[in-house]
Amino acid sequence: MAELLVSLPSWAAALLLFFATVSGSTGPRSRENRGASRIPSQFSEEERVAIKEALKAFPTVFHSSLVQHEVVAKYSHLFTIQGSDPSLQPYMLMAHIDVVPAPEEGWEVPPFSGLERNGFIYGRGALDNKNSVMAILHALELLLIRNYSPKRSFFIALGHDEEVSGEKGAQKISALLQARGVQLAFLVDEGSFILEGFIPNLEKLVAMISVTEKGALDLMLQVNMTPGHSSAPPKETSIGILSAAVSRLEQTPMPNMFGGGPLKKTMKLLANEFSFPINIVLRNLWLFHPIVSRIMERNPITNALVRTTTALTMFNAGIKVNVIPPLAQATINFRIHPSQTVHEVLELVKNTVADDRVQLHVLRSFEPLPISPSDDQAMGYQLLQETIRSVFPEVDIVVPGICIANTDTRHYVNITNGMYRFNPLPLNPQDFSGVHGINEKVSVQNYQNQVKFIFEFIQNADTYKEPVPHLHEL
Repeated sequence: MAELLVSLPSWAAALLLFFATVSGSTGPRSRENRGASRIPSQFSEEERVAIKEALKAFPTVFHSSLVQHEVVAKYSHLFTIQGSDPSLQPYMLMAHIDVVPAPEEGWEVPPFSGLERNGFIYGRGALDNKNSVMAILHALELLLIRNYSPKRSFFIALGHDEEVSGEKGAQKISALLQARGVQLAFLVDEGSFILEGFIPNLEKLVAMISVTEKGALDLMLQVNMTPGHSSAPPKETSIGILSAAVSRLEQTPMPNMFGGGPLKKTMKLLANEFSFPINIVLRNLWLFHPIVSRIMERNPITNALVRTTTALTMFNAGIKVNVIPPLAQATINFRIHPSQTVHEVLELVKNTVADDRVQLHVLRSFEPLPISPSDDQAMGYQLLQETIRSVFPEVDIVVPGICIANTDTRHYVNITNGMYRFNPLPLNPQDFSGVHGINEKVSVQNYQNQVKFIFEFIQNADTYKEPVPHLHEL
């Protein structure tokens, strides 16, 4: 492993440069915006050049005759790495450059500084998802320096707007690939991790490869009433009516869908890792299904695996302390379980609200993604599993799972049926709180292992042999 690792100053400088350029240029405008809670949606020409220059921290990648680099939709990047065997179907590695806002309050270091402290690199995007941007390019750089020439062609897609649905980045890259007639063997994007301490009573590390992800529905609830003076209030106000409707939705969770999707297979694979009596319970879900489903509801993470979740994220009403508000609005984000549809969730919402005064407006929606194969014939899944066992020998449990967040993978459903979401990093509940939260960080050791993982994965893809289909005698 030692020969794969470059000195800390060189890669840390590249990571720092990437954090700095995406958060803004070094001119006066960037100093004014550094403490702002939003990243501007429009960048100056200077900033766009700075972003591109940050990527060129990997000179061999940008000067290799094997690599074609294209800027898509001004800010996203598509790399085509030409393999020597055109008969092999290509695959794609994905990540995204953009991040969510990061106010400085509560951070141990400035959130866009990329500073190293006590063996960790701090910064917004350290886990979501600039670590993958850098690790993919870093691994490719190290391979090319060693004069490695891949047999199987592959793509690297770096979107710039994943956090706001990817419609200008990943969607444009997908359209470009479709126009060129590209069909992928599989793709790998962000998603699940090597989980540590997430599963009660299980001390071992579990690598979860998400083979599907939830759909989403952003729904605005709105109540319109006649305004008036607060000295003579009506029996119900727009705020009261809407609050009651929202409360009913929070108090009436969506149905528990345990048993649908890949989770049942996951539980069966985990059964042998538990002691009595849990192992017996998990081996006999046909009998203990109701008990297991209720237990999983108790934890927010596992609850999200078994149902469509309901999250009230915005509430707006009122214009003055002595005015009966004419309008009240609430926005709810539903993450839809793979066993349900957008239409089914909408019908459940209507039945739960049960008040014609509450108007429902769909702001955005998309269906859950298809379940990708995870059997021994699934090339992408098997390559991930093989590389996990090689780079992380301490991990002997690899299972399929559901990605409870949303990624850019949904934009590529027309060019592959093998969509896998996996970050080759250990993650515990404390680390998870930093994603979109405070003090997001990645350790030096974990980043190095992520580079090593991709370094090996690319080579494993070149040596992969199609399994012989099972033949069954009649």
